[in-house]
Amino acid sequence: MNAVVLPDVSTSETAPSLTPLEWVGMQNIDLPILIEESGYMRALQAKVDAQVNLPARHIKGIHMSRLYRLLDGVADQVALSPGLLERTLHDMIATHRDCETNGARLMLSFELLVRRFALLSEGLAGWKAYPVHLHAELMEGKLTLRARVTVTYSSTCPCSAALSRQLLERAFLDAFAEHPHPERESVAAWLKDHATLATPHSQRSHAHVEVDVDTATPSFGLLMLIERIEQALGTPVQTAVKRADEQAFAALNGSNLMFVEDAARRLRQALGERYANLAVNVEHLESLHAHDAVAWASDV
Repeated sequence: MNAVVLPDVSTSETAPSLTPLEWVGMQNIDLPILIEESGYMRALQAKVDAQVNLPARHIKGIHMSRLYRLLDGVADQVALSPGLLERTLHDMIATHRDCETNGARLMLSFELLVRRFALLSEGLAGWKAYPVHLHAELMEGKLTLRARVTVTYSSTCPCSAALSRQLLERAFLDAFAEHPHPERESVAAWLKDHATLATPHSQRSHAHVEVDVDTATPSFGLLMLIERIEQALGTPVQTAVKRADEQAFAALNGSNLMFVEDAARRLRQALGERYANLAVNVEHLESLHAHDAVAWASDV
């Protein structure tokens, strides 16, 4: 029996409008990946966008099934690396020579799961997810690779802290107006009951940091970047905690007051000399306002 030849209108028909297209492909493809770096190895689920350019005006459509099959080489059989992405991009272009393709790009989004220990309680730990986005693009032989990570942290408002301290000061002076030289025990007892007369507002906050990745390195350096961001901010959110850890975190926040502008400047200073084409966006999800406070910084 003769094999039935199936029609392929993407090659047998000509595009009705002779127009080149910047990018064509697929997005939100589910794909398992393996991340390995700095002693960290974990299989994760990613969403992948895969696209090529279509400069040939007369070609009706690209070969999307070829792109899909190539992504299987990025799956969790081997660890994801800059070199693996570069090879895949070259293959994406090579499989579309008949479309005159000379550019390809891959975008991967996933969450890096990292085990974080409590501040004080020995052995107490939990998992924290860090959203990651990788953008790899090969255009006319030139490769660019950028990584964006998001770190969640706590920010306490310096203005709110100053206002709270002023209220506490006034209340203290009123309480001891007739006792110019109060005993330590009396002051301690008063503070125990009234030190939270007013408390500064703090909120969950996000730092989105995007940098160039050295394509000659074996890994993306994601964990190192995350660690430097958390060190610069000083108050990353916690996972599992007991009361002692919660108290230690409260102390960290009290000694680490910051406006959104402070956070952006800290990251710019801490990362600017280590990473190329740094771009920072911070968001303080206000507990005082119904809107958010935001700031951007870059080394451009």
